[in-house]
Amino acid sequence: MLFLQVTMLARTLRPISKVFRSSAKYSQAAGNFYLLLHSRIINSFSGLPLNEGSAAPLPSEDRAISSKVSSLVEEIANLSLLDVSDLNWALKKRLNIPDQPLMAASAFAPAAAAAPAAQAEAEATSDVPQKMTFTVKLTKFDDTKKIAIIKEIRNAIPGLNLVQAKKFVETAPVNVKEDLGKAEAEELKGILEKAGAVIEIV
Repeated sequence: MLFLQVTMLARTLRPISKVFRSSAKYSQAAGNFYLLLHSRIINSFSGLPLNEGSAAPLPSEDRAISSKVSSLVEEIANLSLLDVSDLNWALKKRLNIPDQPLMAASAFAPAAAAAPAAQAEAEATSDVPQKMTFTVKLTKFDDTKKIAIIKEIRNAIPGLNLVQAKKFVETAPVNVKEDLGKAEAEELKGILEKAGAVIEIV
């Protein structure tokens, strides 16, 4: 008999829980209320023999709900947040249920929310192709150090004679070398900046 009563109570609470879960304004107080009722149902099973009787039928969507339960669902759905809090307190008192800290549930909620966010961020960064090749660009240079820069340009670009290297430097901004690895680009940038050039890696 107790099993049947508990089953009926669980079925009655299902529409209430749907209302609570679908409405954001009831989130904390309604969640506490639902957890309270749910824990009461679970605790009532502890003394029952599990091997006696037939299994309860699965709930169906075309199930007829009594007018009393239906009006109760409507009233609870229309409660304000303060009223839900009062209802929670009154039910705890009436059913003699002690306050249980919800620290465990609330501690997991931010972690559960943070995990998908971190995973989405990791996927977003993995979807963006990482730059593998870099271009060293001469943007401008110090006229007083032009000769040193020409010399380094000739060392960096094999096959340039002095006149070609001079014209190359004077056409700045210009790409010195393309398709370099990060380390190689940084090394060339350091050499050219030491000679007096202003360099960008793009």
